[in-house]
Amino acid sequence: MKSNLLMVLIFTSFIMGNPSPCEKANAPINTENKDTMINETITITVNSKTFTAILWDNSSAKAFKDMLPMTITMTDLNANEKYYDLPTKLPTKSSNPGTIHNGDLMLYGSNTLVLFYKSFSTSYSYTRLGSIDDTVGLQKVLGAGNVSVTIDKN
Repeated sequence: MKSNLLMVLIFTSFIMGNPSPCEKANAPINTENKDTMINETITITVNSKTFTAILWDNSSAKAFKDMLPMTITMTDLNANEKYYDLPTKLPTKSSNPGTIHNGDLMLYGSNTLVLFYKSFSTSYSYTRLGSIDDTVGLQKVLGAGNVSVTIDKN
């Protein structure tokens, strides 16, 4: 009888204490900064293809959004990212994300805007700004070389 009760308690605590795999997959990963995604979005347009990015809830993302709209020429780096040096420094709270994901919008240092179009592991630290929610076609439109990008508030 005691062993049955113990098994029920262990099973219940396991079920109640652990989120489902779907909840884990949909949750933003940011254990260092404790930031969360917010419902604020921006649009990123490249060659008439528009993507929606969801912003992180942090002072860097808010300061970046205040700079919009902007049309910039982003430079290719390492065939996996585009970057642009902003004219103004933004607040930072950098950490190493471990893995960069296709569609991540981040700040390197205090003024280098980076848009990643391939996923890979990294040892560098970035401040999270946002992430494109549907990256289908992103790598293709960014292509090789420099590209004109328009970023605007929704």
